[in-house]
Amino acid sequence: MNRSAFITRLRSVAVAVASARLEPALLAVTAAALTAGGAAWLAGDRGLADLLWALGTWAAVLPAVGWVLAALRHGRAGVDLIAVLALGGTLAVHEYLAGALIALMLATGRTLEAAAQRRASHDLRALLEHAPRSARLRTAAGAATVPLADVAVGDLLVVGPGEVVPVDGRVEGAVASLDESVLTGESLHVERTAGDPVRSGVVNAGGAFELRATAGEQDSTYAGIVRLARQAGAESAPVVRLADRYAVWFLPLTLAVAGLTWLLSGSAVRAVAVLVVATPCPLLLAAPVAIVSGISRASRLGVVVRDGGALENLGRARTLLLDKTGTLTRGRPHVLDVIAAPGWQPAEVLRLAASLDQYSPHVLAEAIVGAARERKLVLSLPSDVTETPGRGASGTVDGHRVSVGRIDVSGGRPAWARAVDNRALLDGAAVAWLTVDGCQAGAVLLRDPLRRDAPRALRHLRTAGIERLMMLTGDRAEPAAEVGAVLGLDDVRAGLDPAGKVAVVRAERERAVTVMVGDGVNDAPALAAADIGVAMGARGSTASSEAADIVLTTDRVDRLADAVFIAVRARRIAVQSALGGMAMSLAAMTAAAFGLLPPAGGALLQEAIDVAVILNALRALRTDQAAQPALDPAAEALIQRFASEHNDLQSVLEAVHSAADSLSDGPGPQALAAVEEAHRLLTDRLLPHEYAEEHELYPALAPVLGGPEATATMSRAHTEIERLARRIATHLRLARAEGGPSPGQLDDLRACLYGLHTVLRLHFTQEEESYFSLVQ
Repeated sequence: MNRSAFITRLRSVAVAVASARLEPALLAVTAAALTAGGAAWLAGDRGLADLLWALGTWAAVLPAVGWVLAALRHGRAGVDLIAVLALGGTLAVHEYLAGALIALMLATGRTLEAAAQRRASHDLRALLEHAPRSARLRTAAGAATVPLADVAVGDLLVVGPGEVVPVDGRVEGAVASLDESVLTGESLHVERTAGDPVRSGVVNAGGAFELRATAGEQDSTYAGIVRLARQAGAESAPVVRLADRYAVWFLPLTLAVAGLTWLLSGSAVRAVAVLVVATPCPLLLAAPVAIVSGISRASRLGVVVRDGGALENLGRARTLLLDKTGTLTRGRPHVLDVIAAPGWQPAEVLRLAASLDQYSPHVLAEAIVGAARERKLVLSLPSDVTETPGRGASGTVDGHRVSVGRIDVSGGRPAWARAVDNRALLDGAAVAWLTVDGCQAGAVLLRDPLRRDAPRALRHLRTAGIERLMMLTGDRAEPAAEVGAVLGLDDVRAGLDPAGKVAVVRAERERAVTVMVGDGVNDAPALAAADIGVAMGARGSTASSEAADIVLTTDRVDRLADAVFIAVRARRIAVQSALGGMAMSLAAMTAAAFGLLPPAGGALLQEAIDVAVILNALRALRTDQAAQPALDPAAEALIQRFASEHNDLQSVLEAVHSAADSLSDGPGPQALAAVEEAHRLLTDRLLPHEYAEEHELYPALAPVLGGPEATATMSRAHTEIERLARRIATHLRLARAEGGPSPGQLDDLRACLYGLHTVLRLHFTQEEESYFSLVQ
């Protein structure tokens, strides 16, 4: 991208920002003139009052004329034209109080409608801030830092740990471990071996590696994203204000009535009175007040709306496109399951892996340590720790030589390890293998899970009026399809680069008002191309936040559903206020045309109309009781308590699954001991938790959710969990009496254990989506 052109563009934006300061200054001047004139009038000095009111009127005339001319140059004639005619008319017939009132109305409306500057300049600046400006060139004397523009195709570069890859190239020599989430959204690191292509903009998550440049700065991937964002922002059509849409017919009607009044009555005063009462304050004030009230209401929920046009458009949206990683999923890997080798327990496998990984900065290591701490496992301090990029860490833990990461698969693999590989393939998960003293002890499966609030958010979005839900992702097709199936999306597009996302957004915009939701740099062009761009700002990139019209400052996608409800309601109230106010204005215009209302009286009547419609518009500030259930502190505390217990109970689920696997390996004493341990955990920890949910949590939620029927399916799951636990206990009593499980028991006991594991996983997921997502 041409930086000098970009700097010129930023200068023009700076001029626009400076001119945007005119509205608040005009509001201050007109308010001061009206107030001071009122004080002079009360003091008996009518001449001074008229002078002050006239000055306030003149202060509004000049900028208003500029706004009208600018609109006419773009082929639009909005509500400001009526205001200019009314201001000029009051000055011509010396109705200065009416003029001052209109000036204040105009200034207030313009201030409320003052929008943030066009987003294209912001996202370009944010993208440039992320882009590298230099590279380290390998020379005969070592590595030298050179400007990025000096890098040529074929140059050998050095990319250090944590650095951004400066240009497109191919890996030379060592394996490169890369964080490509900035481009693809995929949270798991990828490895590129010698000869593999690497795109600019990705981050080196491992050790230093050499890169053979295959493109210069301008031809590299990241520069293409910058150009794409600029083009998408420039092509986005400007938002037409709701007020201006109504002004299309209200303006000619007003001019026709005023002209006919002057023509038929011969009185210019009557014509001015018509213009005064026709001054579209319901459009200048009421509609913006409703929209701004909606913006204020949304901000209380952590939804920052940049301007009124964005909220208006959100209220009309029918298609919603969502990125996957960081938007529908949590954006970081979490432990999916812990698999133990025969003779090991899952909790011990996780504890040893987390103990070794405590000091590793790797994203998978952080997830493993976090899972162990959630389950309150006591970690040991490792020693002699070494870490090999792309392979994992090794060290000494509790006197044993331990390693976590990849393993050599050239030799034979035990059956349990092959089962882990199959499970990872089916679930789209990464595997961190644990070896202890050279022997495989277990494995930790990690995956980027769905957000707890995602299913609930999508259900609410459909209720709010969104008719089409799609997912756009740079991730692989298999995990993307699974997410789409679980969430019930209408369409899933996987393997998309930034240009591909923009193409889909443009196609969807042809059919309906379209919202795009994302959180990464790779989403910035799509956000700029959409009618409304929404950024997950809590953990998202600066580029996505700057490119967006709406930013979710809390890490909850369900807040978007709340924002859509607010936008729909605020727009409905704005339309009610505008149409109701214009109807009253039309009645006043009729009275003024027949000489029943002088200009000053008309201005005062118009003020009464304004008060009525503004009070109606302020309803948008109030909470829609149907939109969100209100939790009392006691119920919220219970939800937090049981959500925390779910994390602690993951080890119970793993023990149940491990016991079922042990029976499959052979019904010996070890397998029976695993079943006994699983049953002990069920009796001591799981069943008391389920009983407390049934008798404490569900009764507390019933008033909020509309009665006990809302939790009836969860109660039925409790019954099934208890039934399976009793059946397992019966099998154990029979096995103890006969010295081991009989062949006839094995199939049913395995079925009970696997079935219980499945029911528990589904039950936990349902509770987390339905109840625990109410507070986060």
